[in-house]
Amino acid sequence: MTAIDSGTMPIGQAFDRMPFTRRHVLIALALFIAFVIESWEQLALVYVSGDLGAELGIDEAGVGLVLSAVAFGMIPGVLVWGPVADRLGRRPTAFWSLLAYGIVALASAFAPNAEVLVALRVVSGLALAGVYTITFPFFLELLPTRHRGRAAVYLSIGWPIGMLAAIGASVTLGDLGWHVVVVASAAAGLWAFAIRAWVPESPYWLAGRGRQEEARAVLRSLGSPDAQATFTVARGRAGRPLDLFKGGLARITVVMLLLNFVFNWGYWGLQTWLPTLLQEKGLTLSASLGFAALSALMMIPGYVSASFLTGRFGRKKVFLVYVVAAALGGLWFATADSMTGLYLGNFVLSFFSLGAWGVWNTWNGEFYPTALRGTGYSWATAAQLVATTVAPSAVGALLANATGFTATMLIINAFMVATALLAVPLPETEGRELE
Repeated sequence: MTAIDSGTMPIGQAFDRMPFTRRHVLIALALFIAFVIESWEQLALVYVSGDLGAELGIDEAGVGLVLSAVAFGMIPGVLVWGPVADRLGRRPTAFWSLLAYGIVALASAFAPNAEVLVALRVVSGLALAGVYTITFPFFLELLPTRHRGRAAVYLSIGWPIGMLAAIGASVTLGDLGWHVVVVASAAAGLWAFAIRAWVPESPYWLAGRGRQEEARAVLRSLGSPDAQATFTVARGRAGRPLDLFKGGLARITVVMLLLNFVFNWGYWGLQTWLPTLLQEKGLTLSASLGFAALSALMMIPGYVSASFLTGRFGRKKVFLVYVVAAALGGLWFATADSMTGLYLGNFVLSFFSLGAWGVWNTWNGEFYPTALRGTGYSWATAAQLVATTVAPSAVGALLANATGFTATMLIINAFMVATALLAVPLPETEGRELE
């Protein structure tokens, strides 16, 4: 490869010939652990909710409020942090967000009652929203074009790893009480310093702010042979939410918001109440946790297979096939009349739904130009979090009204079908330079 010593080029072209280097591996590790922490935070208390309810003297509705509080706080949080990331940078957003989350999470471990705990978890959600919003756009803006899809899907494996960590914590630390699990969550906030040490600022963002020499320095550290050029970025005002609904972006934004809501509703409505649903089928709590752990393990090969296929067939085809297959697995799980069928149906559902999530996390971050990428992803995340907040209560209401396992699962599964239909009009982005 020969370097370009002068001239002007779109910033995306500097990533076309870029190799995948050891520096990329270190960046991937830093952001991967951040995603593990995000998964952990949203799931850790799910598996110690019995102890939480007993100690604080609250019923299932109260426990549901505690579990939803982080997501509730993240909804306004992501809408704030997304534009902040577009205006002030990806790196400081990730650092200060994760560090603030750790501080607030530590305070919540000492909450004297349910009201204070809910309030502190809302604030911790506000803090965590920054790193939650920016992790994938940040990673996408540091990757070589030809490796972007595959590597970003691998980053998604942090979600089941976080699930497994949450389940493991409930088994090893659960007897010590929910406080200890929350303290462990707070300690994870120290990972902010690893992100600051290992992950450089996005060259896309630097070039967009006119900081050409800093952008070149980062590109050189990433191995780009074109690091000496002068870079252009798609014009646009940084961090302006209304611009998401102008021109050709408007249709993409509306479809994207709807898809994020229904896809996350289908996933989160199941995951939050999976132990309870399984106990209705006769499993003990211990067996339900083991079932959830096996499901999380099945997600990993789902991600790996999707990572391999998205680079070969594109985001859209792989996503559609995986979502339809997940819906079929959900139907199998809902109508299973034996324990074997229950396991197999859920394994199919887990394999394909999380493989689809890996593709979506990447695809979803490629629709917008640099000036709006953080903002667009923040709105996408907000739509997911609205579903995360609503789904536990909605599924809880279905269970409280004795809807039953099969009917509840079929309702959840309908959201997967809607997800596939909404994905059809979205544009393919595989191999396309980021703007």
